[in-house]
Amino acid sequence: MIHFKTAEEVELLRASNLLVSRTLAEVAKHIAPGVTTLELDRVAEEFIRDNHALPGFLGYKGYPKTLCTSVNQQVVHGIPSGYRLKEGDIVSVDCGALYQGYYGDSAYTFAVGEVPDRVKLLLKTTREALYKGIENAREGLRIGDISNAIQDHCERERFSVVREMVGHGIGQGLHEEPEVPNYGRRGHGIKLQLGMVICIEPMINMGRKEISQDADGWTIHTADKMPSAHFEHCVAIGKTSADILSSFDYIEEIYKY
Repeated sequence: MIHFKTAEEVELLRASNLLVSRTLAEVAKHIAPGVTTLELDRVAEEFIRDNHALPGFLGYKGYPKTLCTSVNQQVVHGIPSGYRLKEGDIVSVDCGALYQGYYGDSAYTFAVGEVPDRVKLLLKTTREALYKGIENAREGLRIGDISNAIQDHCERERFSVVREMVGHGIGQGLHEEPEVPNYGRRGHGIKLQLGMVICIEPMINMGRKEISQDADGWTIHTADKMPSAHFEHCVAIGKTSADILSSFDYIEEIYKY
């Protein structure tokens, strides 16, 4: 069942998502060789609580931390730990917050220092694919139009799209209907309507599309151990264009994309 949002609820979702965006910017200040992903998690939790909100992921279905920090071949749901970031790593930082009863959810993949050109292209292409999907998040189109735009853009660069992990609706629940795959056919799937708010989040692999889950029950990694990138925005379906409720602007004032 899809929960359609009023204009007032969209503004509450915007406030929560902008808090997540500002949290990711705080995290960006600390991303450097030698920093542990657990330190990034502490920064995020303190910032969210200092802004009168709750970490959206902490305790969700038993998840133990505030952030998901997925390094290199980890696709999503990496648990912050004592791992120290190294020059040449990439790390996807996925963050959620619960503010005034509504969830925010956004993700950004950072390069730690210099990375190979092919990895740079993976990050660039995944970020571009997110916005290609967003261009199709408008009234009258279908979920498949978003999905196909993402898939087509990434496969043109010979990257692969993870099938099992998808975007989602969001509101008073962190994960609501509908699911938003990153692959599909134009003109197929649920019709997009005003009042729908969704998270679009391409998860794109440098190598094969297949994934596996670690023994911790959370961390998803590429089956071939090749790098993976992940970017996410929360958007409200618009009449002529999507209303992006999260923002990368705060991050990119600090982190030079």
